[in-house]
Parts: sequence; structure tokens; C-alpha cells
Amino acid sequence: MSQFTDRLEVTPLPGGKLWELLKAFEYHVGHEGSGEVVVVQAEFVTDFASIPRWAWPVIGHPVGEYGKAAVIHDWLYQYPCDGLPIAEPERTKRRCDQIFLEGMRVLGVSWWKRSVMYFAVKVGGGGAWEKYRNREG
Repeated sequence: MSQFTDRLEVTPLPGGKLWELLKAFEYHVGHEGSGEVVVVQAEFVTDFASIPRWAWPVIGHPVGEYGKAAVIHDWLYQYPCDGLPIAEPERTKRRCDQIFLEGMRVLGVSWWKRSVMYFAVKVGGGGAWEKYRNREG
């Protein structure tokens, strides 16, 4: 079974919408020992889940129960090759979204909430995905 192996340690940044990781954070995709390990580096900045404020009463706060999975998802959108062997091609947006779904399942997020969250990134995450694909450097 997949697993998060580290405690997530973050600090809020001024403005209250972004958070910085205080130490590296790890997730084993598929199952521990799968060889596919995503390591989010210390000092990475995340917004956790991009949930509009009007949806908070139903879905929860952006730092909610799916927070660890959201951090992994944010990282993978920016660094889709992380944790893959050198010969492997970069992960697709679809694969990054599937890892987010898997992570929420591991965290015990209810089926309906993870379904809504997965649908939201599947449909609405294209802009963020393209932003990182088109950046220079």
C-alpha cells in the first residue's frame, strides 16, 4: 500500500495563502518499495488545495484532511519527473492527478470528497499544469 513516510512540517507565509515546508516530505507511490518515491524538498511553497472559499463549508479548508496529498500534487505539477528512474518519461498531468487521488485514499479521505477533489483537479488543473510546462529554465 502507498504511504506517506514523514510528518508534514510547514509554516504559513505572510498573507495567509501560502505555506513553506520546513523539512523534506516523502510519499511512496503504489506501495513502499515500489521504487517510485516522491520527495518534496524543504522550502517548497504550496497553497495546499486550491479550494474556493465558498466551497470550504462542504469540502473543507485548503489545509484539510487531504493536505499531505495536496502538497505532493502541487510538487508533481512543478516537478513531474521527481522520483522516476532516469529512463522514464515525465509523468502526465493525468498521472499526477491519479497520484493525488491515491494519496487521498491512503489518508482516509471519504470517497465522495476525494471524488470531488479529483474531478476538480482533472477539470480545473490544466492552467496550473500548463503554467509550469511553459516556464523558462
